[in-house]
Amino acid sequence: MINVIRASWALLLGMFLLQIGNGLQGSLMGVRGAIEGFSTFELSLIASAYFLGFLGGSRFAPVFIAKVGHVRVFAALGSLISATLISYPVLTDPYAWMALRVILGFSLSGVYVTAESWLNDASTNQTRGQSLSAYVLVQMFGLVAGQGILSAGDPSGYLLFIIPSILVSVSFAPILLSVQPAPAFDATRPMSLLQLYRASPFGVVGMLVMGAVFAMQFGMASVYATEVGLSLGQISLFISAIFLGAIVLQYPIGWLSDRMDRRVLIVGCAGLAGLVGMAGFAFAQAYWVLLTVSAVVGGLSQPLYALLIAYTNDYLSVEEMPAASGGLIFLNGLGAIAGPPLAGLAMSSMGPGGYWLMMALGLFLTALYGLWRMTRRPSAYAGEENYEAVSYANILPGAASPVAVETAQELYVEATGELAEANEDSGQGVAGRTGG
Repeated sequence: MINVIRASWALLLGMFLLQIGNGLQGSLMGVRGAIEGFSTFELSLIASAYFLGFLGGSRFAPVFIAKVGHVRVFAALGSLISATLISYPVLTDPYAWMALRVILGFSLSGVYVTAESWLNDASTNQTRGQSLSAYVLVQMFGLVAGQGILSAGDPSGYLLFIIPSILVSVSFAPILLSVQPAPAFDATRPMSLLQLYRASPFGVVGMLVMGAVFAMQFGMASVYATEVGLSLGQISLFISAIFLGAIVLQYPIGWLSDRMDRRVLIVGCAGLAGLVGMAGFAFAQAYWVLLTVSAVVGGLSQPLYALLIAYTNDYLSVEEMPAASGGLIFLNGLGAIAGPPLAGLAMSSMGPGGYWLMMALGLFLTALYGLWRMTRRPSAYAGEENYEAVSYANILPGAASPVAVETAQELYVEATGELAEANEDSGQGVAGRTGG
C-alpha cells in the first residue's frame, strides 16, 4: 500500500480535497435551501438534478477525453466545478440551483472518469486492487471531513460556499502538476440492458431500485435533518454516520459474500436495513437513535452496490464482465434520478418521516424481489472468493464512474480466471456453471 501511495499520492491528495468540497456542498445545499424558503419537493428536484448531470457525464466525458485528452478535460471541468460552487449563494432560485446541480454532476462525473483512468494507468496488475482501495478510502474520509467543516460555519452566508470552491480549485493542482504522464483512454465497451437483464434479472432490478435508495440517502439527508430541527453540528454527525457505517461494515459483508449465496446476503442486508429505517421513522425524536439508524442503514445498504455487481458477474461469462459495467452504472444512475423526487413527495405529504419510509420501501422491494428470484433460479454460489475485487469499485453509489467499475470487473476476471479455465476444460463456461 505504501508503494501505491508513493506512486499516486498527487492523485489521491487531489481527490481527497475534491471530496471534502463535494461533501460540504452536498450537505450545505439542503440546509441553505431551507433557509432560502425552498420547498421540500424543490430541494428533491435539485438533488435529483445532480444525478441527471452525473449520468450524462458518464456518457459524454469519455467522448471529450478521446477528442482533446485527459489534461484539458480535467482542467476545464475543474474550472466549471469551482465556478458552480460559488454561484449557489448568488443565484438563490430553485431552478437556477437545478441547472447548477446538473453542471456539477456532469463535471464531477467527467473528473471521476479522468482521475480513475489516470489511476488505472499508473497501476500494475499487482497493485490495481490496492490503488482502487486507497481511492475508496480517501473519498470516504474526504466526505466525512466535509461534514466537519459544515458544523463550523454559517450556512446563511458566503464562506461555506467559498471554501469548497477553493478546495476544488486547489485539488487539481497536485494532479495537473504531477510528472505522471496522461494515460491512453479506452471507452467502456457496451452491453445492452436487455442482455444484462437476461443474464441477471435480480442484478438489473436491484441496481435500479438501489440507485433510488442511495440517491435518497445522500441527496435528501441534509433536507431531512433540517426539517426535523437538528442543529448544524448534529446534521454533520448525522450525515457522517452514513459514511462511517459503510466503512465499518464493507469488509465484513464482503467477506460473508464469498462464503454464502450472495442472494441470501443481499436479501438479508436489504431487509434488515429496511427494518432499521422504519425505526428511524418511529423514533425520530431521539437524536442518538437517528445517529444509530443512519450508521446501520448506511453500513448495510452501501455494500449492496458492490454485492449486486458481484452477483451479476456470477451469471456473466468472463468476456462479458468488463462490458457490463456501463449498463450497471446507467441503471444505478437512472434509479438515482428518480430517488430524491420520490422522497420529496413523501416528505411533503407525510412529513420528514417520509424520508425513512421511502428508503425502507426501496430496501424491502429489493429484498422481496430477491426472495422471488431465489425461487426461479438455482444459486450461483460455488465458494469462490471474488467479491473483494469488485468491492473496490464501491467508491460511493451514484458516484463511481464506468472506469472504476470496469477496472473492478477486470480484477474480478483475473480473480476468476483459473476457475473459468477449469470450467472450460470440463466443457462448461461460467454461465453454464451457475445455471444462468
